[in-house]
Amino acid sequence: MLGDPPVRVSVETDLVHRLVADQFPQWAYLPVRPVADGGWDNWTFHLGSEMSVRMPSAAEYALAVPKEHRWLPELAPKLPLPIPVPLAQGVPTSEYPYAWSVYPWLAGEPATRDRIADPVKFALDLAEFLGALRDVDPTDGPGPGVHNWYRGGPLRTYAGLADNALAALTGYLDVDRARRIWQSTLEIPWDGVPIWFHGDVARGNLLLDQGRLAAVIDFGTCGVGDPACDLAVAWTLLTAEGRAAFRARLAVDDATWQRGRGWALWKMLTTCAYGLDEADDPDESTLEARRALDEILAED
Repeated sequence: MLGDPPVRVSVETDLVHRLVADQFPQWAYLPVRPVADGGWDNWTFHLGSEMSVRMPSAAEYALAVPKEHRWLPELAPKLPLPIPVPLAQGVPTSEYPYAWSVYPWLAGEPATRDRIADPVKFALDLAEFLGALRDVDPTDGPGPGVHNWYRGGPLRTYAGLADNALAALTGYLDVDRARRIWQSTLEIPWDGVPIWFHGDVARGNLLLDQGRLAAVIDFGTCGVGDPACDLAVAWTLLTAEGRAAFRARLAVDDATWQRGRGWALWKMLTTCAYGLDEADDPDESTLEARRALDEILAED
């Protein structure tokens, strides 16, 4: 079971400007402004119009910085879509305790169902990207650990979170059916062959250009291990037709597919449990989680 949530630090625009000016004076003249919906693991800022600054919000998230600088330049040439390749790595100071990064800015809007022009084409493009990522040599790649919240490891790592969510959701959904699916998923073994995965294939990390998949960002949870974690998107974002095309293009076997459904299940259970305080006026993420849960439970 995962431990307590990380203790996050706040980062303001003035601090980012000072750090950039001190460590990268060639960019000191560029304006700094926060990115709307810049994420949770990192505070993200525009640096001028063509770069971004990512500041980890906690010590656990900062573990991804050296990994990204080590591996993203190696992964990028082997993938069919743009990914963010770091331009520079900042160092900790008395004002900010973690390593941080400067990236090129990749334009696009987050993928949502209503923005995707062709759901099946989108699913096929995503499968092609993930297939290319899986084909990269995993030798010496980072295995599951704190740096990526144990993505690529066994689903049982998340049993505590799933159990807590199921208890909280009693009376709001068919908990018995959800628990039966979850428990059966925990029994499905992985063959142990490590494969590259992204770790957080979600709408905020999939960028669209005119409705088509144009880039994949935020590799903080990437690593080598069980790639089933990347299949959760089949239920959390894809349509039923897109899900079938996605699975066929990736040639996913039954065991891996069921583990992928387990990843989607615990994520959506947790999201719905967090959203119970907004039961009368749920936000978009809670509504999407409820939709995904309905599809997962309907497949039982």
